[in-house]
Amino acid sequence: NFFERNGNTLCGITEEQIRLLSSISFEWNLKNNESWEVRYQELENYVQEFGNTRVPIKFAKYPSLGVWVSKQRVKYKKFQN
Repeated sequence: NFFERNGNTLCGITEEQIRLLSSISFEWNLKNNESWEVRYQELENYVQEFGNTRVPIKFAKYPSLGVWVSKQRVKYKKFQN
């Protein structure tokens, strides 16, 4: 593997770092599972307050929600194709 030979990684984490985190039972997929449900709840709250799902990318009350909504739309478009 090119990156292993050069001691570099394209994604910002080395195999050694992955090994160390894994050795202490690091939960790699936690963000995907829990944050989706958290963002969904925030979106429900947003809809109750504003009556739509057009969340601005930068929305102070829920800082991650606008980007999450945008990503859901991109994923939906990919799913449709």
